[in-house]
Amino acid sequence: MSGLIGHTMYGILAAKAAKGRGLPITPIIERHLPSFLCGAYLGCDIQVMPEAVCVDTGREVGFGTVPLEKSPITGGVVKPWSLEHNGRKYRPKEIHELFYGRAHLVFGWTKTEVNLRVPCDHLADYCARAIRDDMTSERGLAYALGWMVHIVGDSLIKSIQPGIRMHLLDGVYTPRNRIVQDQFTFHTIGGELGIDWPKTFRDMAATPVEAIQPHYMRIGDKRGDLAQLFDDGWKPELQPLLAAVLAENRRWLPHHTEDVLRVVQRDSEEAKRVSGGLEFDAMIQMAESADMRGTLVTIAEQCADLMEQTIAQVPQWRVLPRLSAQGWNQLKRP
Repeated sequence: MSGLIGHTMYGILAAKAAKGRGLPITPIIERHLPSFLCGAYLGCDIQVMPEAVCVDTGREVGFGTVPLEKSPITGGVVKPWSLEHNGRKYRPKEIHELFYGRAHLVFGWTKTEVNLRVPCDHLADYCARAIRDDMTSERGLAYALGWMVHIVGDSLIKSIQPGIRMHLLDGVYTPRNRIVQDQFTFHTIGGELGIDWPKTFRDMAATPVEAIQPHYMRIGDKRGDLAQLFDDGWKPELQPLLAAVLAENRRWLPHHTEDVLRVVQRDSEEAKRVSGGLEFDAMIQMAESADMRGTLVTIAEQCADLMEQTIAQVPQWRVLPRLSAQGWNQLKRP
């Protein structure tokens, strides 16, 4: 599933799965839902920024690291976009190489830093220590829980971690089937759950940067329980650049949202083109047949697994009473 719609839905369903289990962190998520969902997207995807500039209009266009051959506004020439910071220009690809693996933990590292990768079976150890180091902001904790959702969702849908057996169009996660996943998630599941997508995206973009993000990315001062167990790879000198990147993510998210909402319209010619000529109804039927519903359930449940494993290692959360478990709609048709 592609980024914005996919990870937002993973967050929405993971929150339902957590509530269904009666996990004591559920009220934190509910009180700060926009920050939780923002963490489920921008908590990892630091490449949310323009890719190019339309020469004809001077407007920024595209999505960082995704090549753009012509302007989506005029069809004309584009030139590369860069983030300017402290007198230097950074292309999205360079920013991606510097920070992507540090947020995704289990994959996405450059060859020079691949030794910093966190094995999937140690994710709870890592997340719990990062959280224990920063228990001062409830909103920040909601954001960090969203970040955890992103790691799990990406690892599963990209087959970094086993658990997804879906075969949709030409695989589990491919350039052609991502739009099929988006259409099904946006229209079918989003419709069943009554999600107001534009409002949800607006609320996410309006949330502030949280202090816990540089820490869990091992950017900033080496400190706390996280540094004791994971003592390699800390780069405090990158903190000013990361702050500029995170601010840019929030500036560009509303613009990216407009692009995504346009593409996922039922009559979108771009969606048809990207899928290889599939009509909307065919995409929906294909996703149902491939059990995309089951895939979403699996992702949500494994997100709740990581939350539960993390709670067990956070003393402040471990002593909270479990809530009355409330069954969540697993989206499967009778």
